[in-house]
Amino acid sequence: MNLPEDFINYTRQLLGEEAYMCLEKALLQDPPVSIRINQKKLSFGEEMDSVFASFSKVGWCSTGYYLGERPTFTFDPLFHAGCYYVQEASSMFVEQVLRKYVTRPVAMLDLCAAPGGKSTHIRSVLPEGSLLVANELVRNRSQVLAENIIKWGNPEVVVTQNAPADFAVLPSFFDVILTDVPCSGEGMFRKDKGAIDEWSAENVRNCRDRQRSILLDVWEALKPGGLLIYSTCTYNMYENEENVAWIRHHFGAEVLPVPIAPEWNITGNLSDAEFPVYHFFPHRTRGEGFFLAVLRKPDGEDFSEKEEAYRMKVKNKGGKNGTKTLSVPAECKKYLLHADAYQWDIHENRITAFPILHQEKYQQLFRYLKVLHAGITVCELKGKDCVPHHCLAMSTDLNVAAFPRVSLTYDQTIAYLRKETITLETDVPRGYVLLTYHNIPVGFAKNIGNRANNLYPQEWRIRSGYLPEEIRCLYN
Repeated sequence: MNLPEDFINYTRQLLGEEAYMCLEKALLQDPPVSIRINQKKLSFGEEMDSVFASFSKVGWCSTGYYLGERPTFTFDPLFHAGCYYVQEASSMFVEQVLRKYVTRPVAMLDLCAAPGGKSTHIRSVLPEGSLLVANELVRNRSQVLAENIIKWGNPEVVVTQNAPADFAVLPSFFDVILTDVPCSGEGMFRKDKGAIDEWSAENVRNCRDRQRSILLDVWEALKPGGLLIYSTCTYNMYENEENVAWIRHHFGAEVLPVPIAPEWNITGNLSDAEFPVYHFFPHRTRGEGFFLAVLRKPDGEDFSEKEEAYRMKVKNKGGKNGTKTLSVPAECKKYLLHADAYQWDIHENRITAFPILHQEKYQQLFRYLKVLHAGITVCELKGKDCVPHHCLAMSTDLNVAAFPRVSLTYDQTIAYLRKETITLETDVPRGYVLLTYHNIPVGFAKNIGNRANNLYPQEWRIRSGYLPEEIRCLYN
């Protein structure tokens, strides 16, 4: 690994000679493989307990595990079904912040959310009745984010594709904002060799300035007294301690402590300042480079005049309107376990269900932002036919009793995930059926007798046309 000379000199000075040499040695080692379990889908029992007995826990994450070897994730049906997420262990530390400071339902924004690791984790930790907005500006990355959110299956999520400045139209809207800001990526050097090639001292300074611009853009969307979680995947103080000091000085924010265990080997503040921050270095903690700080916005700021000005500005531009006043077929409402808890609508020939609890906030989000996904897309209207949507199959509120269920073998499931034609047994009822693997829903098909129409999303299919000689799945 050929590290940039400027990086070596700066980091050696930052950590000291001995610690730097330990870091450099760690960067030559293979990174650990870690996952996070979706407890709403993967229930533990005797069999599952035996599977996870050989894995070690991620200390700061209740559902995180280190794996002894890397499974063949692409060919693991449970991965595609949203039963677990492959996430870097250090970034799972966000859980500790939420468990310490979020004890009631909140509205939270994950501002730079793609590909979705932190968003799916956040949604699993937030109290029931909370609303999460997962945002990503870059189009192709926002599509990946929406896919991962849908697979995770929680209906209390909205996915948006907006620039940070777009959220200024929603002053004091969020109780918590996570800004996992774009950074110089030093913490990803051993996982992403491209990060080494792109690194430069100038880029570090550019990232620092861009991070401050992002924070300026989104700050007013945070409620007075609300929490800002600031994180990067880099080591240097320019993008970490110096930016936290800037936030504290510029906004008058209070830097908050997070409880940690000594055995986690998390490194504290590397500057002369005394506020609490949390560094993950791969020579000390089992994970990649990561930095996090928590800040509380001062109480008492009054945005009433700004809020009204923003509202009028957007109102004069005209709002979005894509909801049809058509009646939702009663049959579709049987597809969810808690149908009465949702507002049912028809958007562009798709029947959607969004939690009534968050309806007022959703209307504001839908009016002012570009919403890619919200709640549950239940069905798609094609003529007189209501085709069950894949989002419904992934939802944790799916009423599995509403459809005939067909259990697939491993080979059948992989064929389905490749969007190939599959043949079902002759005794399977005709019409829409729910396909499962180890009793976990993987999607829908329409059985027409001699074959079944594969309803798996075309853009999500497994593109590889061959199977590896050795396939290692989380659970066979």
